[in-house]
Amino acid sequence: MRCPFCKEDDDKVIDSRSTDNGRCIRRRRRCLRCQRRFTTYERIEEGVKLSVIKRDGSRVPYNRDNMLLGIQRAAYKRPIPFERIEQVVDEVEEFLVSHFEKEVSSQTIGEKIAEVLRRVDKVAYVRFASVYRQFEDVGDFIEEAQDVIERSAHDIPGQQNLFEGKSDS
Repeated sequence: MRCPFCKEDDDKVIDSRSTDNGRCIRRRRRCLRCQRRFTTYERIEEGVKLSVIKRDGSRVPYNRDNMLLGIQRAAYKRPIPFERIEQVVDEVEEFLVSHFEKEVSSQTIGEKIAEVLRRVDKVAYVRFASVYRQFEDVGDFIEEAQDVIERSAHDIPGQQNLFEGKSDS
């Protein structure tokens, strides 16, 4: 560790303590060159260090909250507990961390979210897909809904069908 006073890299740890409920280690150090004391903190890196490549080619830092917000919008007024939405985000994030080191396309993130949402709630999936895939007209929306209906035979038993309970009135 480089001394903040003399800028030399020659120190000794005098004391170490766990702080912040065990999420951080505080180390008291003494520089062996200038004999001054200083404190350092060691923390676990908590964020995913990925860049997202947007459709326009720009790169932005990965932000879990953006994914959470998009899924919450798709799940608006659906019977999906917030904990389940967080599990969806966790599953997608785990996929990203295990498959990508530095960069990932927003398209890849969107496809993975759609894949997981399809298993969780068909209506939320169609809502998400309509925004993510930028449907041009109602026909695109109807096509996607038809695909969901056709695939529903393979889904989890007890999962509510798309348009179930709707009357023709």
